[in-house]
Amino acid sequence: MKKILIPVLAIILVSSCTKELEELNVNKTSPTSVNPTFLLNTAILNSAFNGASVMMDMGVVQQIVAPFGGVLAGANFNQDIRDNTGSLWHSYFQGAVKQTYDIISTTRDNPDRSNLYNMARIFRAFAYLILTDEYGDIPYTQGGAGYKEQIFFPSYDKQSDIYADIIKELREAGAALDNSKAIESADLLYAGNISKWKKFANSVLLRAGMRLSKVDPSRAQTIVQEAAGKELILQNEDNAYVRHDVTYTMPIGGMLNSTEAANFYLTKPFVDQLKNTNDPRLSAIAIRYKGAKSGPEQTVGNSSSAAADQIGMPMGFNSVSIVAQAQSDGLASFYDYSQADRRRIVKSTSPTFYVTASQTNLLLAEARFRGWITTSSVEQYYEDGIAAHMGQMAQYDAASAVSAGDQAAYIAANPLEAGKELEQINTQYWISSFLNGPEAFANFRRSGYPALTPNPYGQPNNPDVPQGTFIRRMTYPLSEISSNSEHLDAAIANQGPDKLSTRIWWDKE
Repeated sequence: MKKILIPVLAIILVSSCTKELEELNVNKTSPTSVNPTFLLNTAILNSAFNGASVMMDMGVVQQIVAPFGGVLAGANFNQDIRDNTGSLWHSYFQGAVKQTYDIISTTRDNPDRSNLYNMARIFRAFAYLILTDEYGDIPYTQGGAGYKEQIFFPSYDKQSDIYADIIKELREAGAALDNSKAIESADLLYAGNISKWKKFANSVLLRAGMRLSKVDPSRAQTIVQEAAGKELILQNEDNAYVRHDVTYTMPIGGMLNSTEAANFYLTKPFVDQLKNTNDPRLSAIAIRYKGAKSGPEQTVGNSSSAAADQIGMPMGFNSVSIVAQAQSDGLASFYDYSQADRRRIVKSTSPTFYVTASQTNLLLAEARFRGWITTSSVEQYYEDGIAAHMGQMAQYDAASAVSAGDQAAYIAANPLEAGKELEQINTQYWISSFLNGPEAFANFRRSGYPALTPNPYGQPNNPDVPQGTFIRRMTYPLSEISSNSEHLDAAIANQGPDKLSTRIWWDKE
């Protein structure tokens, strides 16, 4: 009996010790899972447009330009710099795509989180719309599946197929949002407000439908009519935007308030458009350091936001050739050109706008002009779009606010003119999309407006951008060339050469 008891007692003691050791090695303060709402917030926050968008997207549409090369080269020189063209790819695939994929996988079969599931689908569709509009064919069906599915080299989907599924997702997810189910009040975008999320989904659907106006007008009309019949973002209180603070700063503002403060300037086409129409937004956006001969001389003491003082930097110059041009323009140096005011509109805590009432109203103005919808009037949507963006300026900074009187005076002085409606509507869209580089770039390619002159730098004989043309897409990052070449090559075979000048599916001549 003793021989049996001793081994059993030893086993019990060893088991007890092992259990104690296991408990000792468990970190009781470290989470084993993350609330998926926080993943959605991370996706929303990390989708804010970064400095590369200024160098590429905003450079193509001639809103901001730098006369410098090196790490700042890109659209300013019509040059294919893969670190810059691939920047949005990396930030979105490693951020919004991965995070929304994880949320959708986690909540798909959980009825208690159905609203979060559909919110993630909507934001995923929004992020993919930006990605495919920048690059064309991209990984979509297998995008974000690296961790969950161990798919490290995803195949690419055709842009036409991606658009079809984005439209489906926006329709289904927007309709499935339900006020009677659990509200995700911790959500960063709308604090779980179902009505506002529906407006966001429908407004992105409207945007996607309008993108098809050249490649498939009939289908575009159908989608636009559908979206226009639903709740949309038509007031600034419903705008989809990130509220930055001192901890979670605006990426563009962070760049322009640090090493690149004296390197980027408002372009002549952008300043002249606002100045020649007495647009009050010019003084809300711009600042000029009069007489500055260097970055350190750009001080509050010599600054002016008066519209009459603003002078935009012309396109097509580098840091050497711009010196003589500045002298020709009567300036002390190129540091004397106008900039986006980094103490107001691009301060580090300024918001990042994704979808706005101004953009939505202006798209409806175009749809109404085309006869695709019958609600309201072209003029009313147009005027509401302008007024909404002018009202939006105060959200950047109180010192950028445009008064109601100035808004009314501008609208009265700049009515729609017969035969120029599409140009005027889309030129206003260009203005209202300032600092949203991907959207300004996409709508410029779709509409052809504003009527800009191609950046002459490096033309003719430019292997990336032929003479007299514009950049039409961003090129794939080097990481895809080196690690996912098989699938990338298939995408190139379908879409065309991996060049800045290659048109994507919906961008027909």
